[in-house]
Amino acid sequence: MKDNDLLVKVIRSNPDLSYREAVGGMEAVFNAITNALAAGQRVELRGFGSFAPKTRDSYIGRNPRTGEPVAVPEKVWPTFRAGKPLLERLNSKSKP
Repeated sequence: MKDNDLLVKVIRSNPDLSYREAVGGMEAVFNAITNALAAGQRVELRGFGSFAPKTRDSYIGRNPRTGEPVAVPEKVWPTFRAGKPLLERLNSKSKP
C-alpha cells in the first residue's frame, strides 16, 4: 500500500474530511513520528506497534573489491516492533 492508497482509505472512511485536511493530517502524523525518532525518542502506537531509534556502532569493514579496511561510522537506524493485536491479526486463520 502506498501513501496515496492510505489517503484514499482515510477520505472514504471520513467523508466529512476534505482532501487537504486528510493530507495535512497524514503529514502531521508522519512528521511527528519522524521528528520524535530524530530526537532519539520512542514512538508507541497502541495496538499497532512501536518505533524506536537504534544505534549501530562504528566498525572497521572491508572494501569487497580491494579487501582494504574501511571505517564505517556510527549510524542511527529506525526499528519497528509490532504490537500484540497486530501480530494476532496477522497470524489469525480467518483474515478479512
